[in-house]
Amino acid sequence: MEILDDTFHLWHENVIFIKANPGVYVLYDKNQDVIYIGESENLESEFTKYFSSNFENDTCKQKTTSYQREFVENPKERKRQLLEEFKEKHGKIPCCNVDADLHR
Repeated sequence: MEILDDTFHLWHENVIFIKANPGVYVLYDKNQDVIYIGESENLESEFTKYFSSNFENDTCKQKTTSYQREFVENPKERKRQLLEEFKEKHGKIPCCNVDADLHR
């Protein structure tokens, strides 16, 4: 299920091509189910950290096989909006997000 207009990118093949811009991202598992909606002021730095550390032993995010990203000026607000839309549509937030993400 696609959330953003961006195409799906395979995690291990395309992660090195992320630009150092602010934005939001959606992580998907092998079934293309949304597992996490995140944001960063620097997507390149965030993705490099995730990739080099294999999600810092975060077993939930380690299920990632693909992602989408969107460059935006206000990533925190866009993430909140995406989480609210997801929760409204599915009755819950993605499995790797926590309820506090909605209120940041």
